[in-house]
Amino acid sequence: MKFLVDVVIKRKQGVADPEGNTIKEALERLGYDSIREVGTSRLFSIQIEVDSPVKAKEIAEQVAEKVLANPVIEKFSILNIKEII
Repeated sequence: MKFLVDVVIKRKQGVADPEGNTIKEALERLGYDSIREVGTSRLFSIQIEVDSPVKAKEIAEQVAEKVLANPVIEKFSILNIKEII
C-alpha cells in the first residue's frame, strides 16, 4: 500500500521567526492592525510504500526527527496520513 503523509515543521515557542516578523510588518503597513503574530512553517508531503498507516507514520516521524526538523529550534507534527492508489 502507498500512503501520503503530510508533515509540518514549525519553530518552537520563543524562537525568532524573521520571515514571519517581516510578513507581520508588511500586513501592518497595509492596515491590518489586528494581527498580533505571524508564524511560518514548512509542509512536506511524503509518499511511503508500507503495509499499514501505523508504519507510514513511524517512518515519517523518523524522517522528520532526523532530516526535516532542526530539533533545537523546530518541532514537527504529522497532519495527515491517507492511502493513495
